[in-house]
Amino acid sequence: MNQLKNSSAGSTLTAKAEAGQRRPSDIPTALVVSAAAATALVILIALAGFGQTTLSVEAALTLSIFVVAVWAWVFSPLPDTYVALAAAVLLVLCGVLPTDELTDSLGNETIWLLVAAVVIAQAISASGLATRMTGWMVSRAKTTRSLFYWLAVALFVTAFMIPSTSGRAALALPIFTAVAAAVAEQKKVVRALSILVPSVILLSAVSSYIGAGAHLITDEILDSYGFDSIGFVRWMLLGAGLGLTASLLCTELVLRLFLGSAERKIHMENISGDSLGVSAQLDLTEKKVLTVLALVILGWCTESLHGLDTVVVALLGALAITAPGVSGISLGSGLKKAPWPLLIFMAATLALGDALVESGAAGWLGDSIFSPLAAMGSGSQFLFLVLLIAISTLAHLLIQSRSARSAVLIPLIIPAAVSLGVNPVAAAFISTAAAGFCHTLTSSAKPVALFSKVEGFEVFAPADLLRLSAWLAPLHGLLILVFALVIWPLLGMKFF
Repeated sequence: MNQLKNSSAGSTLTAKAEAGQRRPSDIPTALVVSAAAATALVILIALAGFGQTTLSVEAALTLSIFVVAVWAWVFSPLPDTYVALAAAVLLVLCGVLPTDELTDSLGNETIWLLVAAVVIAQAISASGLATRMTGWMVSRAKTTRSLFYWLAVALFVTAFMIPSTSGRAALALPIFTAVAAAVAEQKKVVRALSILVPSVILLSAVSSYIGAGAHLITDEILDSYGFDSIGFVRWMLLGAGLGLTASLLCTELVLRLFLGSAERKIHMENISGDSLGVSAQLDLTEKKVLTVLALVILGWCTESLHGLDTVVVALLGALAITAPGVSGISLGSGLKKAPWPLLIFMAATLALGDALVESGAAGWLGDSIFSPLAAMGSGSQFLFLVLLIAISTLAHLLIQSRSARSAVLIPLIIPAAVSLGVNPVAAAFISTAAAGFCHTLTSSAKPVALFSKVEGFEVFAPADLLRLSAWLAPLHGLLILVFALVIWPLLGMKFF
């Protein structure tokens, strides 16, 4: 924690020093305009809070801080965690958020679940199990087309093992370099592979409850509103089909956009288990890790039978997998690699979300934004669904952090859904699924940034991302619309 504080302090001092060296003409116009717009919005909110009865003073203060936080997430160079924590502390100083509510958020069960999942993931990565399974699947490929599809399926499976998209990207990088080296003469194939891997990682994350921190944030915000949380099993039931379908759709799109007919049929003679550095047989450590992982997933799926909470099952799994002689890593080494900035970000945004809900600010803002839809009669619910998907899909162009997108959107969507008579749980899930699309820019997501520069290989260019996004964004949105109207109602989640 001291390292985190020192790092944050150092970043702040650096930012201040750089700001002091800037000339007024160096400040981007967008920054000035957006700051002016945010200031004007805060003034309007303050007037609404202090001059009318529709918005309380506490709600106005909360909403003003929320607007400033969103502006900082979008336009400022400050880290997302710094902004979230500063907003939460400011709420405490204003008397809106009790101190114990802020500190208690770090002990939230969502935080504990993510910590345990990270420890388990560290053991899986250290044992080589995930790399071996991915390599084994890829080695089954006989042609370029089958290679791409096998790789997509393998990456889809890792969503249930590794609790972050950036962690899965780091896991997939050595597999990519091994495959790329085996087909190095086919430069177009290498380039297409480099854009496929991060794209599938991002699209398949929705398959698993622990696939992204945004999923946990969404669930906690639902709980703060008094609605039933989705949980591991139900999230997997709803998300796995979408994640797999979107991954396969993206695979076919990449094949057709970046490779010709002949290139899609090239025989992959150089790809084998040996060339990828994996053998067919699991060693003893991998078998132990696989057993623990299987038991954890089984425990999550059978919660209704044994009564143990998801967090307790995860903690038991973390203890078992770090026991002496199991995976080779200790509990201490696993905890050292926990994403503390993400954990603090989640805790701060959960506190911010609670303040938005309890003060009534979220309900007021959601009604203000979406109330015109109610006047449209019977078509308002379908239009809300379409707007929900579109706004959530495009949000990555402004808010780069997936978790931040959920922290901003979900508190507004839930009250709007209630006022329009649609299922708020379905609305929150759909928004989170759509917000998982973040392929347009290199800076849109960490997996995309990681694969934008791979030493020794010619990978995709920014223009390739734009080309893929132009096709994939509407198709992904349409796919979610189909699932919302057809598939998910059959699985017990009706939108209206």
